[in-house]
Amino acid sequence: MPDFALHEGTAPLLVSLPHDGTTLPAAIAARASAAGKRVPDTDWHVGKLYAFARGLGASVITPHWSRYVADLNRDPEGHKLYPGRTETALVPVTTFAGETIYAPGDEPDEKETALRKAMYWQPYHDALADELARMRKQHPRVVLWDGHSIKSRVPMFFDGQLPDFNLGTAGGASCSPALQACLTGVLRERAAGGDRQYSHVVNGRFKGGYITRHYGRPETGVEAVQLELAQCTYMDEDSFEYLPERATPVQGVIRELLETCLAVATGGHA
Repeated sequence: MPDFALHEGTAPLLVSLPHDGTTLPAAIAARASAAGKRVPDTDWHVGKLYAFARGLGASVITPHWSRYVADLNRDPEGHKLYPGRTETALVPVTTFAGETIYAPGDEPDEKETALRKAMYWQPYHDALADELARMRKQHPRVVLWDGHSIKSRVPMFFDGQLPDFNLGTAGGASCSPALQACLTGVLRERAAGGDRQYSHVVNGRFKGGYITRHYGRPETGVEAVQLELAQCTYMDEDSFEYLPERATPVQGVIRELLETCLAVATGGHA
């Protein structure tokens, strides 16, 4: 079974959904705890939320395997994304709720971690880099959009409730000021009006993970943005059920954000 699916588009936009996978290989599933088998920290249904992206001409890459196998948005050398804060590793051993994924003493050791990095982490990143290189041959500027979601309340990582839309640009380093300003404008307009108002923050608790920080190099023509979406905006956080009545307006906002990325990449915005 392929480790990931890659759809090659024609537009200067690549959508990466690195935590969309829900499957554990049989050998890992056999060792996993009941909590681990539920893979509760999946970015549930983001593939469905972003299903329209192909219609925009975007390339889309999604993994088959769960983040519990290897977290595709973590530094391969184990460097911290947020020094001083709690975060999970390249190969997680606990859930976001602090539950163990493996029995005591059966956690992956350094050798297994290195093997998983080679088997699961590296192929996704090779494909991601190759696709960006292919796109750059066709377009002077491209945007990498890293789509995520998380429960609105995760005490391990942050206090209180997360804003609905959390845009991360590595503090402005992974994309141009123009793109960040245009995306912020979309969120500001959506937060201020409409039937469903959404809260938002730019470079708040989530500033972008490894993918955004590593690939976002505006000076080379590759801009990268991460969106961390509070799951309460489109699903039931307890049952993991997708709620179309919530999801549809959220998709509308995401569409505007991606269309803005395309406009900036093609020179439609200053």
